Amino acid sequence: MANPKRKIINDPVYGFITISHPLIFSIIGHPFYQRLRRIQQMAMAQLVYPGAVHTRLHHSLGAYHLMCNVVNELRSKEIEITKDEEIAVKAAILLHDIGHGPFSHALEHELVLGVHHEDLSLQIMQLMNNELNGQLSLAIDIFTNQYHKPFLHQLISGQLDVDRMDYLSRDSFFSGVSEGVIGYDRILKMLTVHQGQLMIEEKGIYSVEKFLVARRQMYWQVYLHKTVLSAEKMLVKIIQRVRSIYNDHRNSLATGSQVDFFLGEFNGPMNAETIKRFCLMDDFDVISAIKKWSTHSDKVLSLLCMRMLNRNIYKTSIQATPFEGSFVEAKKQQVMQQFGVNEEEANFLCFTGIATNTTYQSKEEKINILYKDGTVKDITEVDNSMIQQNLSSQIKKFYICLLT
Repeated sequence: MANPKRKIINDPVYGFITISHPLIFSIIGHPFYQRLRRIQQMAMAQLVYPGAVHTRLHHSLGAYHLMCNVVNELRSKEIEITKDEEIAVKAAILLHDIGHGPFSHALEHELVLGVHHEDLSLQIMQLMNNELNGQLSLAIDIFTNQYHKPFLHQLISGQLDVDRMDYLSRDSFFSGVSEGVIGYDRILKMLTVHQGQLMIEEKGIYSVEKFLVARRQMYWQVYLHKTVLSAEKMLVKIIQRVRSIYNDHRNSLATGSQVDFFLGEFNGPMNAETIKRFCLMDDFDVISAIKKWSTHSDKVLSLLCMRMLNRNIYKTSIQATPFEGSFVEAKKQQVMQQFGVNEEEANFLCFTGIATNTTYQSKEEKINILYKDGTVKDITEVDNSMIQQNLSSQIKKFYICLLT
């Protein structure tokens, strides 16, 4: 009998990742999955942290590796996970971000209007499932929380899932920001299942607290860093400007990629044909479009594109309270005079917004601590908890972006 196919991937964060099941090979080799090589995990963060150029493919493989470890750990605690469930949950975590488009979250609601990446992930999984003769059906049930073992879904999408564990570890590694380092191996060892729900053993409380604090620090120091925010908002404004002038400049804005379809023709909903078109788009298409648009006759569009290419982006200020209307208006007048644009055009060069983050979302699936006597408590309710209810409230910061 021939030995089963087996591959080892050398990962800079975890070491070696082993792949040995035919379905996993089929997923990784699929063109929809390979597209993730061309979509950066952290969008424009590389403008601040030059090493942060890893991709969605890196992240999904890392999350897959952590899922392999979790399955082994839970089985060692006599928690039943069948072979079919094991393969399905691994397939689901590999595909959990398959619906991300160019520049991930930065352009999530701009290129394909009104469609969330998780909805796209599900539709792409369903399309792949048809091609794979139903082999992803159980994975889809777990992904959509329709399976009778909810802890499997919680491992993919929860407040203590392997998705978050990997992106914190990986983003911290590639950005060089040590605040994001978490003890993922200790957390994995402390995971257990009680009454069908994923929980943390009492001994793991401090590791979970560190995980939540690390996530908070990564958001404000990296993901919502004011320069990263500035660059991502410039990317959004470029797409919005193209949409606003598309009907009058259709030919000169054409890029020859699927970007043209989603900016000029697509009006929803997604179907098999539009999903295939979506899966032909990646970061390179948007960058190529920006390079072309940098010489466009529209003053605002060419200015934004040239500034983006040369990292001469908005000057951004952040504060805890909203900016005074008179202050914002004065800045807009300044922009109008400096660049010779009208009031409508000035909105692409000067604008305000709100950045938000929540350390622990108590209204969603909770992080429950299982004590030795069988008592279950939310992480905010344990004695002397660092994660108090006030950390469950949303933090808002107000910003103004200004081209100078």
